[in-house]
Amino acid sequence: MKVASIGEIREIEAAADRAVMSYAEMMRAAGAAASVSLQRRRPIDETTRIAFLIGKGNNGGDGLVMARDLALSTAAEVSLFFQAPRDPADVLFRNALELGLPMLVAEEDRDWLGLERLIKDADIVVDALLGIGARPPLRGLAASLLKRARDRLLQLASPRPYVFALDCPSGIDCDNGRADARVIAADATIAFITAKPGHFVFPAAGYVGDLEVATLGIPGSLPALDRVKATVLDERLAASLLPARPLDGHKGTFGKVLIVAGSPAYIGAIALAGEAAYRSGAGLATVATAKDLTRLVAPALREATWLPLPDVDGVIAEGAAETALEQAAGYDAMLVGCGLGTRASVARFTRRLLLSENLPPLILDADALNLLSRERQWWTRLPAGAILTPHPGELARLTGLSAKAINADRWAVARRFAQAWQVTLLLKGAHTIVAAPDGRASVLPFKTDALSTAGAGDVLAGLIAGLRAQGLGAYDSARLGAYVHAAAGLLAAEKLGSSRSVIAGDMLTTMGWAFADLERL
Repeated sequence: MKVASIGEIREIEAAADRAVMSYAEMMRAAGAAASVSLQRRRPIDETTRIAFLIGKGNNGGDGLVMARDLALSTAAEVSLFFQAPRDPADVLFRNALELGLPMLVAEEDRDWLGLERLIKDADIVVDALLGIGARPPLRGLAASLLKRARDRLLQLASPRPYVFALDCPSGIDCDNGRADARVIAADATIAFITAKPGHFVFPAAGYVGDLEVATLGIPGSLPALDRVKATVLDERLAASLLPARPLDGHKGTFGKVLIVAGSPAYIGAIALAGEAAYRSGAGLATVATAKDLTRLVAPALREATWLPLPDVDGVIAEGAAETALEQAAGYDAMLVGCGLGTRASVARFTRRLLLSENLPPLILDADALNLLSRERQWWTRLPAGAILTPHPGELARLTGLSAKAINADRWAVARRFAQAWQVTLLLKGAHTIVAAPDGRASVLPFKTDALSTAGAGDVLAGLIAGLRAQGLGAYDSARLGAYVHAAAGLLAAEKLGSSRSVIAGDMLTTMGWAFADLERL
């Protein structure tokens, strides 16, 4: 499933019109796909009343095709409410007239009583008003219509009508995820040709509901579509990334991870990251941490080997960098940052470690990122293939942007800095975005509060490091790790009966189930 910006979609449509199918054929395919999708989701019979909100553009045209299809293929009562009069010469409008479908135009319903009555009586409301061209905030008639429809829906007692949006809920920006205050939250959205970036960025993502994509028969080999570098990381794509597990393998076959982590305030981060690396399938995980912490953590992580580092008041000493560097060459991946802290000696240790040469593939998390942000042009010193896993606050420190600015344009920011720094950048949050230095990007389909718990980032970092050690490339390690991590969180919530009760350790327990689900595909 690809993710294309509005500009890219326009190019794809124009290319398809020249080589594959006309705009009219694409509209007919979109309406038909939407009709099939809705019938698959909801029981529709002679008692079902479906109200269509029809815009004046192409989204409204898709809605008219869908309405006609439902009127002909089901016994439902189909009614149409138009934002503006359609051109009498419009064949789609004429088709609706010929079927005798009940119609009302906004300019004839000055007090909105007709619109309110239509929504009140509906079992299903189809949002075909604005489509991908909307730019919030809305103004004029569209804003008034959408507000009145939304308010009426919210006033209704449960169960409210099922809301089905075409391409995107009206009033969201499909590129950056901004949303007008009057957006009607959809129970499901069917996107056409590809998903759009805004489907995966809040606040818009909160209005999308269950997302489906109908490709309309446009082949992936069409050059304009083939050039799109962003994808949704679904389960089949994730399964294709799993590293091999030869039956005659040994611990060396499955890679060795060096984990540089921990401080007196964050002892648990060591155990979480270390166990996650093992649960990923890595053959060996070695933890390098302050000498005084090893005896505290070792009972909780029996499988690890240990590299005790010289310490100062319980935190890693600056001079420990040489000890770590001597050992690092023998490992297939090195994770730095989980629970390190930012004390002065740790900062100096981290600087000497990360800005050295001949390091194994790096995964940088948490305090490693915070400490790195203090260095001028730090990205010019990192080895090729580094993976950074910041949340918006950490990325703000690395970039100089505000967290608010980052969240307002997550796709563009992640891709811009992954390319500028030549790193794989995993921007945490719902939805997590993984960007590669060559312009590729993947978004996770998950949005859940099950991952919003202390230590979840340590589990993710350890998981990615373990996959990297098994031979996956940086981009694939990051996106497969992010997928399994989120899936494990959802499985933990299911097991416990509530997402609010999930803690980081639960994800370690369910991680094997998440891998098993992928291995079965």
